[in-house]
Amino acid sequence: MSATFHPGYNPMIRKIESIFALNDGERQALLKLPMQVMAIKADQDIVREGDSPSRSCLILSGFAATYKVTAQGKRQIVSFNLPGDVPDLQSLHLKVLDNSVSTISPCSVGFIPHEALRDVCERYPRITAAFWRETLIDAAIFREWVLNVGRREAYTRMAHVLCELLTRLRAVGLAEDHSCDLPITQNEFADAIGVTNVHVNRVLQQLRAEGLIELNGDRLNILDWEKLKQVGEFDPTYLYLENNQAAA
Repeated sequence: MSATFHPGYNPMIRKIESIFALNDGERQALLKLPMQVMAIKADQDIVREGDSPSRSCLILSGFAATYKVTAQGKRQIVSFNLPGDVPDLQSLHLKVLDNSVSTISPCSVGFIPHEALRDVCERYPRITAAFWRETLIDAAIFREWVLNVGRREAYTRMAHVLCELLTRLRAVGLAEDHSCDLPITQNEFADAIGVTNVHVNRVLQQLRAEGLIELNGDRLNILDWEKLKQVGEFDPTYLYLENNQAAA
């Protein structure tokens, strides 16, 4: 089946246009991509390490995570995937996946055949450039996460991840000022920043106590954006956003 969206609300277009300017013809070509849309419950794998998929997955709504697992079964989340992301876009050119992607919250996921993606890239070279830019930015995010986990203290790691998520959500119209929905558990944050669940709880309590954030259920309110950026050593340059206001 094909999914149809108003151009202003299509998650893929919102994401791409946050990093790359599309023209009307390119937008229409993306809107016409064939897509099988599936509702997937929380904590379900969308694709697994070792798979050889013939299609790529587009997160239409909800949150997901890219992760790897050690031989001892310990999970390391290497990125959070938001609406508009295509977390396995590399499968268009790499035959075997070297990571898994799982839902964090209930998600709507669109599966786009590789054949259709290759066809639109051949007909619209600038769409190829947009996908290439998106892949390069994903690599920049991975580099920042390596620095985060490898060299920053847990308090700084958490502040940095919160700043990144708010900025990325704002760039695609899913945050209001300094507030956003954040359906990520403490266990998932622990797997992302490489500490225990207890340590995550301690760090979040410290951020609350210092008046930097407020968490009400799945809702994050950042009370002191400038201080949180300072604490998290957050410079949004690595996100390469077209709209600088998203990081303001």
